[in-house]
Amino acid sequence: MTNLKYLFQFLVIIILFIIFKLLGLKFSRILSSSIFKLIGPKFRSLNVSNMNLMKAMPKSNENQRKEILSSMWGNYGKIFAEYIFLKDFRNNSDYVKNIIIENKEVLENIRLNSKPVIFISGHFNNFELMAMQIEKSGVKLSAVYRPLNNSYLNPLMEKIRKKYICKDQIKKGIAGTKELLKKFKSGNSVALMIDQRVSEGIRCPLFSDEALTTTIPAQFVKKFEAKIVPVYIERTKDEIFKLKIYSPLEFSKEETIDSITKKLNNILELMILKNPKQWIWTHNRWK
Repeated sequence: MTNLKYLFQFLVIIILFIIFKLLGLKFSRILSSSIFKLIGPKFRSLNVSNMNLMKAMPKSNENQRKEILSSMWGNYGKIFAEYIFLKDFRNNSDYVKNIIIENKEVLENIRLNSKPVIFISGHFNNFELMAMQIEKSGVKLSAVYRPLNNSYLNPLMEKIRKKYICKDQIKKGIAGTKELLKKFKSGNSVALMIDQRVSEGIRCPLFSDEALTTTIPAQFVKKFEAKIVPVYIERTKDEIFKLKIYSPLEFSKEETIDSITKKLNNILELMILKNPKQWIWTHNRWK
């Protein structure tokens, strides 16, 4: 039954991708955004999303939460439509000009420096564009990703990611962590999301509750004295992406794995609150 469901999902997505390609980016965004606003809440628990919002924004009221979630689903739909146009976002000057990078000099310094860094972020807006732009800047990069559960769709998404986002993709997990260590030692910087729940992480405060959080960035800080570079992306009303590269963070030798991880979660909180409509609230982050 699960295989049939995955096959059906795969066929629907392929059909939608074909339609999006025919419609072009502008109308695909409109169509996909409308579809996601309509069907998204039916497939994801509204209770989970509301509970997540109340943890992060306890003073928000019901109408504010409804507005945030509606905008989130619309944004999610736009991201989905944009997958078929990632080639253009990478190579087409008309698309590239709509990605504004703040603090480009940070990337240039990393490129010229022989010491790799750890880029951290979360699932903000079209998060795929972050690793794409870092790699395009000339930084040697390995990006950590979570394989999709759908065995029909995952090979397609892996191909898209490797071809247009970051050619060196590393699967999340214990085996992937070992490969990541090897890549880092050879000079590759690492990009990973710290807003995903991970079974091998530690319980660390995120807003008003503890959440299982990856310790990979903190481990690299302790083992290699690696610098951490937060990255944030935001979509404006006129569909311009603003990508901010933060100044590298350094930590004292007295810092522990736990304290570093907590500080990174604090940074994540500020990013989420900057524009809560552009973060994914549907995941059971505090499970």
